[in-house]
Amino acid sequence: MPVFATDQDVYATIGALFEWGSQDPELGPKIAASGLTIRFVYHEPESEITVDARAVPPEGRHFTVLCGPAGLTPDVTMEMNADVAHTFWFGHMNLLTALARGQMKAVGPIQSILKLLPAIKPAYKKYPEIARAHGLPGEE
Repeated sequence: MPVFATDQDVYATIGALFEWGSQDPELGPKIAASGLTIRFVYHEPESEITVDARAVPPEGRHFTVLCGPAGLTPDVTMEMNADVAHTFWFGHMNLLTALARGQMKAVGPIQSILKLLPAIKPAYKKYPEIARAHGLPGEE
């Protein structure tokens, strides 16, 4: 059984993680400095989240998070099953391994995403908290 029942579940958890990151004083500036627009396309359920570090973000944020189709041209598109994203954010999946196994697909300069991996480490601690608050299963 999939972790996420609807696209709104994806937005309420993964979208919330990205929103948190946009305000986090450690993670936010590092993502903003990349200047990238990254589209995350999820399947089962079909959903899409865009992180926009190109445009001027709303006050109090370092970048903009858009849940649902955004109509922006991304620098990088990451595509995966939503359950794969759930496992990744629990810290139980290596990005390079997931790409090699076809669990994730990337279009665009993947080296730009790889450079961001050290910056997102705080998100691995935050995501389990967000997921559990929404009644999603843990990945201990």
